[in-house]
Amino acid sequence: MSIRLRRPALAVVVCALALTVSACGGSGSEDGAKASGPVTLPFWGWANGQDAVVKAFNASHKDIQLKYTKVTDQLTMQKQLTNAVKAKNAPCLVQNTAEYVTSWVAQDALADITKYVGSDKDKFNTGSWASAQVQGKMYGVPTSSAPTFTIYRTDLFKKYGIKAPTTWDEFIAAGKVLKKHNIKITNFAGEDPSTLIVLAMQAGAHWYSIDGNSWKVDFQDAGTLKAAEVIQEIVDNDLNSKLSFADYAAVQRNYDNGGTATRQISTWQMAGMVQNFTKSFGKWALAPYPTYSGEAAKTPAGQNLTGSVTLVTNQCAHQEQAAEAALWMSTNTGAVKTMASPTTGNGVMPALKDSNAYVGEAISPKLLGDNYQPAKKIVTDSLDTVTTDWVYGPDWTAMIPEMQAGWAKVVNKQEKVTELLAHMQEWTVDDLKSRGISVKG
Repeated sequence: MSIRLRRPALAVVVCALALTVSACGGSGSEDGAKASGPVTLPFWGWANGQDAVVKAFNASHKDIQLKYTKVTDQLTMQKQLTNAVKAKNAPCLVQNTAEYVTSWVAQDALADITKYVGSDKDKFNTGSWASAQVQGKMYGVPTSSAPTFTIYRTDLFKKYGIKAPTTWDEFIAAGKVLKKHNIKITNFAGEDPSTLIVLAMQAGAHWYSIDGNSWKVDFQDAGTLKAAEVIQEIVDNDLNSKLSFADYAAVQRNYDNGGTATRQISTWQMAGMVQNFTKSFGKWALAPYPTYSGEAAKTPAGQNLTGSVTLVTNQCAHQEQAAEAALWMSTNTGAVKTMASPTTGNGVMPALKDSNAYVGEAISPKLLGDNYQPAKKIVTDSLDTVTTDWVYGPDWTAMIPEMQAGWAKVVNKQEKVTELLAHMQEWTVDDLKSRGISVKG
């Protein structure tokens, strides 16, 4: 489920303190004028199934054709897009996730396409629609939501007398039982700090917020420290695998072979399990995302932080056609079904208002077996408890690589989570100041 950002206050600070006028206006090339004749629009993305969606679009459109380039992943996308923007050869359309929208607006990289897509607002759920906005202006079209939950090995839990954990305390306790049998309860990839982000989000943390006309930075608030305590206990007790997603096949084999027993994931991550497993089909079940003890259910907005968006760049000479293509990919029934399926696509929940209707498409009977029907309720329930008050800062694209480096040290026990957070506090304040942005922290 995408995060509903506090857009008005966010945009006032971004536009007033960090950006050029054009970044807030987004007039774009050719004043957004629609060119005559067929046009070809470069489109970068990474999700499985997008090539099939592009083929379907091209077959049904004579005047617009998409030229698709597959990028390795979302972090690689940020690096390649940065280089392309600097070289003034950015593609027209870019798959991305919502946490990066503010940063790209701050760099004057995106086009305001409100006049082309604004009338379609009612087709999307409120949170997803907001994920492509800054100051009420649309810079892309939302493509997916990210309900989040736990998936776990029922055979291992039954064998060792463990129930699906409902709290992080129970999760750690279950991990200690599994450890006795050389099984890890979770995996912390050294290059992926998303676990720290989503646990902080769930605990009510606010790394970035608005204070008057300034950004406020706080990587050491009570919620973040609560998340840090959970992660540190998992690391200190060796309850986690340390497999890098750079060797994606090895990660999947580990789960399939029972080396790691749970994941906190969204629907789209189940696709990789379906496509790579050979041994454990039917042995997996879903459970709600663990909560902090004594607290009501609260689901962070996706292990990949948010749903996806298809963004239109400022350098695109045919922004109206790009907006039309982005809208089609997010609303065409065939395209949505292709992407929702973990077999043909990425197992993503659509950003549409009626996305619950696609739950059956987004989860796999093959993977879940007898647990398939109960899993539907877990997914839909997660949509009702999702975090909605997280704000992304204007330097998120720069902050994440810095956090990655420190997270690797945490996973390898070279530093504590609290040491990483102290570093990120100082680094982020300094980084924002270096960009000429007013900041407190």
